[in-house]
Amino acid sequence: MRLSDYFLPTLKEAPREAEIVSHRLMLRAGMIKQQAAGIYSWLPLGLKVMRKVEQIVREEQNRAGAVEVLMPTIQSADLWRESGRYDDYGKEMLRIEDRHERPMLFGPTNEEMITDIFRSYVRSYKDLPLNLYHIQWKFRDEVRPRFGVMRGREFLMKDAYSFDIDEASSRAAYYRMFVSYLRTFDRLGVTAIPMRADTGPIGGDLSHEFLILADTGESEVFCHANMLSRAVPGSDVDYSNDALIAGIVEDWTSGYARTDEMHDNELWQEVAEDDRVQARGIEVGHIFHFGTKYSEPMGAKVAGPDGKDVPVQMGSYGIGPSRVVAALIEASHDDAGIIWPASVAPFDVSLINLRQGDEATDAACVTLHGDLMTSGLDVLYDDTDNRAGGKFALADLIGVPWQLIVGPRGLKEGKVELKNRASGEREEISMESARNVLETWRVDMRARYGG
Repeated sequence: MRLSDYFLPTLKEAPREAEIVSHRLMLRAGMIKQQAAGIYSWLPLGLKVMRKVEQIVREEQNRAGAVEVLMPTIQSADLWRESGRYDDYGKEMLRIEDRHERPMLFGPTNEEMITDIFRSYVRSYKDLPLNLYHIQWKFRDEVRPRFGVMRGREFLMKDAYSFDIDEASSRAAYYRMFVSYLRTFDRLGVTAIPMRADTGPIGGDLSHEFLILADTGESEVFCHANMLSRAVPGSDVDYSNDALIAGIVEDWTSGYARTDEMHDNELWQEVAEDDRVQARGIEVGHIFHFGTKYSEPMGAKVAGPDGKDVPVQMGSYGIGPSRVVAALIEASHDDAGIIWPASVAPFDVSLINLRQGDEATDAACVTLHGDLMTSGLDVLYDDTDNRAGGKFALADLIGVPWQLIVGPRGLKEGKVELKNRASGEREEISMESARNVLETWRVDMRARYGG
């Protein structure tokens, strides 16, 4: 992609209302544009990153046995009255009426609708277990939307819902999603720590939040240091082996890991002082088991092995791809801009032409652009006539993993400059060597993050 053909409306300075790093950098890098309080348009660069996050989430849900559906954003109030939540949900729910004066709502979540889909088609325990998910926009009318897409009113959410015949099977489904989330965040290039969460009025003992450590996180985190270095299961993990999956979950939940809401100082004192990590964290995922909370009132029952109807056991599992984009920036940036994990970077390489219009430089850039694209690398070729300093600043701001810098002076010696955005390391090498480095990196990244 040539930058001269791309839509990348960057800003030199972020608006004053941008309070946190991700909001400032997303606005400056031309990733989003605010349309109303807590509501944003996603521009090409931001959309490209979000789609990559979304695809990794999708692949890992599919790998764990979940099946994708797509539910509408607008829901009937009747379903919510069945569950008893319509009047209790509060002002965060956007209530509307259609032209026939029927009460509707813009869905803040989908437990009721997915339960209605299930009860319409599933009759027997033989059709279980079942896990259905979708990736769809949600709306919650926050009283004070802030922090950009981190706490907006409209947001993209992957929510999955499991259905099982009994509590033991439902727990196994929950564990599969737990492991799926470990893999998902590992592929996103971050360490997300599963932490025991409050189950609230629903009760039970199965609820975990997944948090990325970041200085600007809204939660205070207390965990054992080894939570930051545990091995994540590989792509060959056998989700059909309930004992294996349960063992992974047991290992990951055996150490101390809690937010301030669930912190137990007495248990914390049992952790060796050198092993204590106290930091800030951003919630990027939440999994939750709620048993028959929705299946009971909404009549989602199946015939068990004895022929008697029983309400199914359910769980819900959420990840917000739009929120994850901001969280990744909060966790990985510097004073110059964003530093993307390789798996979600909008481009692999920023190809920078230092002397646009110079015949030799233009020819070298065109050759490199074509060769790298043929090798499977996604390249943003800065072919504009902007000053070199501006081009370097843009490349740093948008956070592409590699910068390949081509200028007439270096070409006279047969050299180009290759910069690693994360480390800042620079190297003057031949064009062929640069291609080899980048192609090798691509292969390594596909092996590491490609699933």
